[in-house]
Amino acid sequence: MNAKLGIFKTKPSATTPSFATQQSACFDISACLTDDKIKAYSALNQQIEIDCCSFDENNTPQVTIPSYFRVLIPTGLVFDIPKGYSIRIHPRSGLSFKQGIVLANSEGVIDSDYIHECFIMVKNDSLDRVTIKHGDRIAQGELVKSLDYTIEECYTNPVQKTDRNGGFGSTGV
Repeated sequence: MNAKLGIFKTKPSATTPSFATQQSACFDISACLTDDKIKAYSALNQQIEIDCCSFDENNTPQVTIPSYFRVLIPTGLVFDIPKGYSIRIHPRSGLSFKQGIVLANSEGVIDSDYIHECFIMVKNDSLDRVTIKHGDRIAQGELVKSLDYTIEECYTNPVQKTDRNGGFGSTGV
């Protein structure tokens, strides 16, 4: 039986996530830039708000992210995640490689009990200002089945299970 991921749009202009191809493992998540300002942190860790009310030549809302700033890009989406699942947010490879827009937290996790708007935390890792427009695909989401496990404290150090000796480069370059 397939799991069902529900989508609620908090704004009519939000883009419904979709799979780009028949074999896509993840669905695309787009920016929904309808607010006047978005929350950001500067390269010096100062919390600020960035204007989100500029428009391109087609009157499409856009936000320009300065170099090394981190911003919360609204999606206008609330996910109804089935119990026993989570959504993993991954960067889009082309956006990261070509423009330097990466996820500020490397990978996002949305738990099934989170029922508020999803924001994508991105960082401009380039020296140039980067503009994100309303409707631009900014991340990918993956519905992941959660394992059922417990965490318990051990009172003895784990025993070695393989011939591994060390970490941080011990198995090669």
